[in-house]
Amino acid sequence: MRVANGRWRGAWRLSEVRWAVAATALFVLAVGADLASLPGPLVGALCLLCYAAGGWEPALAGLRALAARTLDVDLLMVVAAVAAAATGQWLDGGLLIVIFATSGALEAVMTARTEDSVRALLDFAPETAVLVTGEGERVVPAGEVRRGDEVLVRPGERVPADGVVVGGESEVDQSTLTGEPLPVRRAPGDRVLAGTVNGTGSLRVAVDRAAGETALARVAEQVEQAAATKARRQLAVERLEQRYSLFVVVATSLLLVVPLAFGADFSATLSRAMTFMIVASPCAVVLATMPPLLAAIATAGRHGVLVKDARVVEALSEVDTVALDKTGTLTRGAPRLVAVRPLGGAGEAEVLRLAASVERDSEHPIARCVVAEADRRGVDLLPTRGFRAEPGRGVRATTDRGEIVVGDPVLLAGSESTEDGSSASGLVAAAQAEGHTAVVVLRDGRPLGVLAVADEPRDDAPAAVIALAEISGHPPVLLTGDAPAPASAVAASVGIADVRAGLLPADKTAAVRGWQADGRRVLLVGDGINDAPALAAADVGVAMGGGSALSLTAADAVVVGDRLGAVASLVLLARRARRVAGANLALAVAVIVVLVAWDLFGELPLPLGVAGHELSTVLVCLNGLRLLSRDSWPATPAPTSASVPPRPVPAVSDSRAS
Repeated sequence: MRVANGRWRGAWRLSEVRWAVAATALFVLAVGADLASLPGPLVGALCLLCYAAGGWEPALAGLRALAARTLDVDLLMVVAAVAAAATGQWLDGGLLIVIFATSGALEAVMTARTEDSVRALLDFAPETAVLVTGEGERVVPAGEVRRGDEVLVRPGERVPADGVVVGGESEVDQSTLTGEPLPVRRAPGDRVLAGTVNGTGSLRVAVDRAAGETALARVAEQVEQAAATKARRQLAVERLEQRYSLFVVVATSLLLVVPLAFGADFSATLSRAMTFMIVASPCAVVLATMPPLLAAIATAGRHGVLVKDARVVEALSEVDTVALDKTGTLTRGAPRLVAVRPLGGAGEAEVLRLAASVERDSEHPIARCVVAEADRRGVDLLPTRGFRAEPGRGVRATTDRGEIVVGDPVLLAGSESTEDGSSASGLVAAAQAEGHTAVVVLRDGRPLGVLAVADEPRDDAPAAVIALAEISGHPPVLLTGDAPAPASAVAASVGIADVRAGLLPADKTAAVRGWQADGRRVLLVGDGINDAPALAAADVGVAMGGGSALSLTAADAVVVGDRLGAVASLVLLARRARRVAGANLALAVAVIVVLVAWDLFGELPLPLGVAGHELSTVLVCLNGLRLLSRDSWPATPAPTSASVPPRPVPAVSDSRAS
């Protein structure tokens, strides 16, 4: 509730929101007064206040655009509303004002949230850094760190700048930038990135990029630039309206000026010109498109998919290329122990019991999944003593069965022999070849077994991949910051052939831009901060609901229930909305053509013109609202059994085991 209240207060600070709320409230009061048969002047006064509250900002923006020799459609809407009021249609004009004021308010809210999230992203970078000099250590603001400096990163601290490790050994959580679900081992010679979190060891890092040049800073810049570009996207009907608006203004002016120049009666000429403006105004055209798009948004929301605005629905209907992130999108984002491979005559249960007993005192993600698997199998754990974590390598403790060590395969050095002569390195190599994380278990210095850890694909991932391929006409592509081996394993398990691994945020954005340069309409599905720039750059970005705050804001739609199959249903719904909007548009244009021709070449009575115009508006609204029905949400196409790919054991990225 506190978060919701905070968001409401954040939206209320925007003038567009306050004026839209005021205009809507005044319009509701005017309608109520009219239904209650209150005096006409009171209804008119309420409508005038509604016009002022909701129309002054669009009118001012339109006049400024006019000064720049551009005809803004919002200005025409205000003029059409005033024209309707001049002919006695006060409520019709008020409805038009409310629609446009509300649309402007929603756009302002989304823009403000994107800007706030970009600023919040920079909070991932620490405020201070420990600078190592010949005179010792000195704490300085992180922004003062320069290329060539050396910094000390203690356990649990964030790395202040991009650089190379020159001393120490630890594990670094890079999930904010690469999407890797588990920490990676970092030793001298390895790169680390600003904003990532150091594990249990200390690192000395030689900085090779200043604060403003880090990968994290570039993510913020890319999201901001992409969001600004996408904000200029328009509905197709809006592009049509800009040309049509000019036609209506010119035609109305001619209908008023030309007859008067030849001595026509002023009252009759003005009546004909105002009738033309009303019947030719694009009210029905606007409402031909908006109701089906807004109904699609409401229907998607009922099924756990939040869509930010109508432009997203239109863009969704045009996508022909789909790109997917791995961790948290195709997979659950939570590693699981998938195999226990014993050595030296030990049994699976014994290897798991000893490993979980030692890992019980560790906070590492691998430790948690080993203990969880032991609990699931009902394995009783042993008491331990002398627990010790070794940064970048693993953990060790003593049990009544001997000293147990669990961790990175580098622990096998000099400890290859087993009681029966079997090879631990062979099992490690086999696990890693499948894209798994291999974790070794040693007892008293001898290999006892190898654990295979994997980040499992979502249950609906294979069917969702096939459905998206059928809908878009192209096979989906996997874009991930994870290592090639686990990425390929997950891709194979869900039926994706095109795998692009080891990507930083800028690389994902470059891939999206490349497709767009080829004329493709790109849908990208992701969940992490590392996906945010690409989500903002794509024609449509869809974030899984468990993602970061920035990805949720940079995206155009959010799948709240984390059901990947809902993305395919959303695209199908958008295409259905576009078909309904097309039919509505044809009807609206036909009515406008008939009424305009009648007014130009005959004697169209003003009440009949208004009635015809309003009837067409009501019809297209009702037709568009059909998408609110319960059966309008498309079921994800069910793939045939022959088209479902086999599901090999899935993979997970580098962890404590490099």
